[in-house]
Amino acid sequence: MRIEDYPPQEPLSDFARPYHEEVLRRAGGVDYEEFRYGANPYQSVLVAQAADPAGDVLAFIHGGGWTNGYKEWMAFMAPALNARGVTFASIGYRLAPGTLFPDGFHDVLDGFAALRGRIGGVGGDPGRMFVGGHSAGGHYSALMAVTDGWQAARGLPPDAVRGCLPVSGVFDFRPGNGMSVRPRFLGPEDSGAETPASPVANIARTPPFLLAWGSADFPHLRTQGQAMADALEAAGGSVETMILDGCDHLEASLETGNPDGPWAPRAAAWMREQG
Repeated sequence: MRIEDYPPQEPLSDFARPYHEEVLRRAGGVDYEEFRYGANPYQSVLVAQAADPAGDVLAFIHGGGWTNGYKEWMAFMAPALNARGVTFASIGYRLAPGTLFPDGFHDVLDGFAALRGRIGGVGGDPGRMFVGGHSAGGHYSALMAVTDGWQAARGLPPDAVRGCLPVSGVFDFRPGNGMSVRPRFLGPEDSGAETPASPVANIARTPPFLLAWGSADFPHLRTQGQAMADALEAAGGSVETMILDGCDHLEASLETGNPDGPWAPRAAAWMREQG
C-alpha cells in the first residue's frame, strides 16, 4: 500500500523522519503481497516469501512510539531473512491517539491469527511462527508471547507463538520504568493500563526469546531489556541476548536488515534451533 493512501497519523518528529525515509528507501524493490484483516487500512499485513522456504516465519511489528509507523517500514528486513529460508511478514495496527490500549494490541493479535491461517500457502509452517518487533513493536510482540487467553479466543493453540525476537523493545510502563514521557497509547493517567500493558509484569508463558538492543540505545531500554531477560529466566524461560555494538535506537532497527551483520544470520539460525 502506498504511504500516501493511509489515513493521516501524528506528524513525524525530526528524530524519526530520517528513519522513515531511510527504511522506505531500503525497502524499494522488495517484493511482497499484502492483505487486510480489518476494515481500517492500518489493519493489514505484508508477506515476503522466501525463494526456498524452510518453514520458519517471522511476523514483525513496526515501532513509532505507538503513534507513528507503517507495516511497509519493515519490508527492508525481508531480503536478509528470505535468503536464509525465513518467510517474513509485517503486521500493521491502528495508532494512538485515536486508538488506545488494548485496541492496537488486539489488532496485532488479529493480524497474527489471520496470517497464520494463510501462511501455508506462501511456504510457511503454521507451527513455526515467531514474532518480533522494534521499539513499540517489540513491546507488542513480547506481550503477545508471554500472555495467555488471546490464542483460544482466536482459535489458535496455546503455543501459536514459537518464539519472540524483540529489538529495542519496551517491557515496563509501571512507575520507575525510566521513561521520561508517559506513552499516549496508554490513555489518561487514571486508565490503569500501565501494568496490563507491561510484558515483564504478565509472564504467563515462556516461549524462547532472542532479545536485542543497541549498545548506544536509550538507557531505559537497555535496562528494561536486561530486566525482561532476567524475569523470563526466573520464570523458567530460555533467553538469549544480543547487544548491537555501536547502534543507537534507530540504528538497531536498521541493523536487522544487514545480511552480513550480527542480527539477521543469528535470528535465522536461532529460529531453526527452536525445534
